[in-house]
Amino acid sequence: MSATLDQTPPTDCPVDEDALVRRHLPLVGYLVYEVIGRVPSHVSRDELHSAGLAALAYAARGFDPSRGVPFQRFAATRVHGALLDELRTADWASRSVRAKARRRDAAEEELAGRLGRTPTRPELAAHLGVAVAELDAVHEDVHRAMVLSLQGFADAGAVDDLLPIREPGPDEELLHRERLGYLLSAVAELPPRLRIVIQEYFLEDRPMQEIAEQLEVTESRVSQMRAEALVLLKDGMNSQLDPELVPAPARPEGCVARRRQSYFAAIAAHNDFRTRLAAGAAACSP
Repeated sequence: MSATLDQTPPTDCPVDEDALVRRHLPLVGYLVYEVIGRVPSHVSRDELHSAGLAALAYAARGFDPSRGVPFQRFAATRVHGALLDELRTADWASRSVRAKARRRDAAEEELAGRLGRTPTRPELAAHLGVAVAELDAVHEDVHRAMVLSLQGFADAGAVDDLLPIREPGPDEELLHRERLGYLLSAVAELPPRLRIVIQEYFLEDRPMQEIAEQLEVTESRVSQMRAEALVLLKDGMNSQLDPELVPAPARPEGCVARRRQSYFAAIAAHNDFRTRLAAGAAACSP
């Protein structure tokens, strides 16, 4: 069972700075990607990324979980601020771009005087001895440097909109834990040989051949048992969470139907709501 990206430690536990940094490295890459597409092409992605990583490390060092702010949100604000600072200290339109822009403006004024009108792009490019695409590239870089609003990046309300992951609400978190608790109960109540297949294959990551040797059956039989166990797990969880999704048995009074009903009842009786949530929370922990 995997944990979500932002696992804020309990307030009574020391903050593992290295773990926080490692877990949130993708956040830096995502925010740099959002910024780099809105600045001139000469701005260095590597320098932005370095500034973001440094900010992430400082955020982990200064994080106080007792304030109740999730680390992902806290770090995103710090990283975003560092990227803005890096951009503000850089010369957005590099010297070569500015030189080309001045040359373009001078040529445009000269041609306008000769022609008595504003020259076209092909005419201006021919006069300068460059391709039209190169002329357009200079115009684009200068235009970005002039009109880009840094305050647009700094809007604190926009930070959460840039994040790829939305934090679940309390009700969603409880439902997620309950589902995990039911899943653990459903695995525990499987028939012994099916439980071995699920635990060994999915939790222990053992090859099917080794499981077949352990159970003294063929690999094909293990594959069948795995499929049977997955169907049971799905129906067992649905029997507790959404009974309408459980298919009706072809023979309600048959042995198979009775065994399935017994399995569903065992899942329901395996633990109560409190212990189920506790088991689900433990499964979410890294």
